[in-house]
Amino acid sequence: MHAAVVVMTDAAGWHGRQLQRAFAGFDLQTRFVSLSDCWFELDEKRPWVAIPGFADAPPAAVFVRSIEAGTFEQVTHRLSLLHALRELGTPVYNDARAIERSVDKAMTTFLLRRDGIPTLPTWSTERAHLARGVLMRETSRGHDVVSKPLFGSQGKGLRRLGAGADVPPADEIAGVWYLQRFRDTGSGVGKWHDWRVLVAGGMPVAAMLRRGQTWITNVAQGARVEVADPAGRLGDLAVAAARAVGADYAGVDLMRDESGEFVVVEVNSIPAWQGLQRVASINIAGALAADIATRVLRIGGRSVLRC
Repeated sequence: MHAAVVVMTDAAGWHGRQLQRAFAGFDLQTRFVSLSDCWFELDEKRPWVAIPGFADAPPAAVFVRSIEAGTFEQVTHRLSLLHALRELGTPVYNDARAIERSVDKAMTTFLLRRDGIPTLPTWSTERAHLARGVLMRETSRGHDVVSKPLFGSQGKGLRRLGAGADVPPADEIAGVWYLQRFRDTGSGVGKWHDWRVLVAGGMPVAAMLRRGQTWITNVAQGARVEVADPAGRLGDLAVAAARAVGADYAGVDLMRDESGEFVVVEVNSIPAWQGLQRVASINIAGALAADIATRVLRIGGRSVLRC
C-alpha cells in the first residue's frame, strides 16, 4: 500500500470500519489512534508530534473522527497536537482551526453572518441580565427562544423558552448563554423537520430530511430520516457554511425561515453519518476517502464526488 491514514478516534466503531474499507480502495492503510495517546517530543531534536506506530515518519494524513472528552487542559492539548501536525506539513482533515470554529456555536454563527450566509437571529453572553433581556424582547415580539449549550451536539441540553420563562442557571450552561430564535417548522410528531447536508471537498455529497418526534430533530433524539436532494440552494448554502468555518468536510443543518428560504442553523466539523447513510445513494465514507486521496493526497484517479 502507498501509505497510511490515521483515523483519530477513541473507538473505531461503525464509522471507522466504513473508512477503513474506503481507504483500502485507494491503496491506503488505516490506523486507529486516540489523540490522548499522542504526545509532543520537544527535546534537542526537531519538534515532533509522536503518534503510536509512526516513530520514523508521519502518516500520509490524519482524519479526525472524534476528540474524546476531558479537562479543559486535555482538550486544549489534543487540539494543539492537531495544530502542530498541520504546522509540520501533515494534512489534517478537519484541522484544529475548523474544529474550534465549529464546536463554538457563537463563533460559527458569527462566521456565517460575516459571510452573508442566512441564519437565525442569535445572541451569546456571559451576563444573565443580558440573556434575560434578549428573552424578554423576543417573547414580547411573539418569538420563543432556544437555549443551547455553547459546546454540544446531538440535540442534548436544548431548552425552548417562551413568555414567562427564565433563562437556565449559569451552572447548567457552563456560564455562557447561547440563545437562538425558535423557528417552528410545523408543530406535531413528524411535522417538525430540518435538513442535514454532508459536505466534502467543497461539494454537497448527500442530504436528508429529518422529521422529529419533537421540535428537536436530531437522529440521536429519534428523528425519522428521508432522502433529500443536496443540489440547488440547499447544497449551495451548506457548501458556503463549511467554507466559512474552514472545514474539509462537515454536517450542515438547515431549516426554512418564515418566508420559505433556507437558513443555516449549525455546522458540525466532526459529523456522524450513519443515519444519513441509511437513505443516501452514495457511499459516504467512500466519498470522504476519495476527497482525501484525490484532492488532498493527489493519488491518481478521479474523485467520485465529481463523477
